[in-house]
Amino acid sequence: MRSRTAGVLFFTASLLSGAGAQAQSFIRGDCQAHVGVSPGRFDTPTHALWYRRYWTGSCDPQIPRCIPGSPNWNEMVGKLVARSAPAQRQTALAKACRLGQLIGLEWSRSKLIRKIDLGDLRAFNHSLDHTDDVLKGIDQVEQGARAKLAAP
Repeated sequence: MRSRTAGVLFFTASLLSGAGAQAQSFIRGDCQAHVGVSPGRFDTPTHALWYRRYWTGSCDPQIPRCIPGSPNWNEMVGKLVARSAPAQRQTALAKACRLGQLIGLEWSRSKLIRKIDLGDLRAFNHSLDHTDDVLKGIDQVEQGARAKLAAP
């Protein structure tokens, strides 16, 4: 019985490790230095797949009811950096990448436990799309996301 339990644990860990090892590959190259996801950050293999969907907009066949397309965070980072003043682009890039990780890791969790849902994503994206000061907008959305995460 112990060996069977150990086998199941090893198999689960290998799935999660694989998801974590590949996590950086789908995040835009200029964000990779600003985010890092260890395999322990994912609750399940499906959590890792939804996190990938969040960044890329593409659906893995293993994700039920997934709709591919925009918006996705890789695109959002590009928009935010492009709208930033040239002197602020590196700061905007770093902040947008870290914000994507913060929001994406929570949104991609199971609906039963996550604290950031699709409605929140839409509101965050709307705020980011309609702010004149990109850095201020990123900071405001981060505050909103952190407030959601802190809520019981």
